[in-house]
Amino acid sequence: MKAITKKRLKAFAIDLMISSAVTAGVEYVLRKKIKNEAFHALVTPTIVMWTLEYAQLKNSGQTIGYKNQNLVLESQNEHESLRSEQILKRMAYRDYVSTFSYLKSPKRFEEGEGEVLAQDRYANTIVREIEKE
Repeated sequence: MKAITKKRLKAFAIDLMISSAVTAGVEYVLRKKIKNEAFHALVTPTIVMWTLEYAQLKNSGQTIGYKNQNLVLESQNEHESLRSEQILKRMAYRDYVSTFSYLKSPKRFEEGEGEVLAQDRYANTIVREIEKE
């Protein structure tokens, strides 16, 4: 596993912990209104994670985990800023399709030094390491 891939994994773990804490609070409020356990197990965590990730990436190209690991998400086209469509495509592909991509071809899953994974190829994004501030 490449160095940036390891950092990406750590960043995702950080973001997942934050999302889980927020999800717990949201579920506490929603349980009084929505009694369906499947909703709380499947829908709520996904909506919370995607909302937090989208808002952070749209504003700065970084999530809290990415900031901690000195990573930034950018468009592969250097002359273009990160678009909403790219962020959404990337999240959807990562959560629903990338596992199959990995199982199909593990050696092709990451390119370069780990800057481009399957979801990045699909959304035309790249994760770069940045200098510490």
